[in-house]
Amino acid sequence: MPVMMPRLQTTSWMDLPTRLAVGWVLLMVVVALVAAHIAPYDITAIDLRHRLAPPVGFGGTMLHILGTDDLGRDVGSRLIYSIRTSLLVAFGATAISVFVGTAIGFTAAYFGRLVEHVLLLMIDVQASLPFLIVALAMLAFLGNSLTLFVALMGLYGWERNARLARGLAMAAGAQGYASATRQLGAHPLRVYVRHILPNSAATLLVAATVTFPEIILVESGLSFLGLGVQPPMSSLGVMVAAGREYITRAPWMLLAPSLVIVLTAVAVSVLGDWLRDQLDPTLK
Repeated sequence: MPVMMPRLQTTSWMDLPTRLAVGWVLLMVVVALVAAHIAPYDITAIDLRHRLAPPVGFGGTMLHILGTDDLGRDVGSRLIYSIRTSLLVAFGATAISVFVGTAIGFTAAYFGRLVEHVLLLMIDVQASLPFLIVALAMLAFLGNSLTLFVALMGLYGWERNARLARGLAMAAGAQGYASATRQLGAHPLRVYVRHILPNSAATLLVAATVTFPEIILVESGLSFLGLGVQPPMSSLGVMVAAGREYITRAPWMLLAPSLVIVLTAVAVSVLGDWLRDQLDPTLK
């Protein structure tokens, strides 16, 4: 049976805010990919002679365009590497969250009865727990590494994806094509992977664009508290945490990463809204 995938509208194109959002997201991805080639300085290079140097336009020189921090490290170079680290955490955690949530949601829809009740109970328990408190406890107990941190962030929002995936699977069963394929002798795994998942991919993709900026903000918050990305690596949250003590003397240490966090979160949210409008047939 052919899989019907939603099509983007061809009669209208992106409006200006969406184009700006796409441009910003692409810029961040490119910066993350080529960070090692475009960063002018090593992020651990200390130069106390240029400590707290202001950026260009505020008394600084082209030697350090965005200024330096309290140890004389170039803010621009640290910002470039921080974008790479934060996007790596956000992309990895979002992929884990969507995968885990989709798998649990499809499992609950397929087995039903006792299995579904147990999984729904797990979802309700996860939704009732404040993620930040749980993350703080797990990081304090298990220690911290980048792999563990990404895996932990992947647990954020999986319960929403699980509810969504379960509803999509049940809706597919009600539409009849899933039942018809199963009656033709197809294995349940084939039914879900080859038919239900492709027809649900658009909705799950839009849900991922909601989870992505939230994970960026949560990662920034945990790094701000000192339990996120650990030195010598740097992330946007780490830069904000380092700059809070110099907000009156060297505000550029705080403003540059904060602006990137806000613009990235807003851009991904705008892009998600556009995808929802394009892929939702009820809005056409």
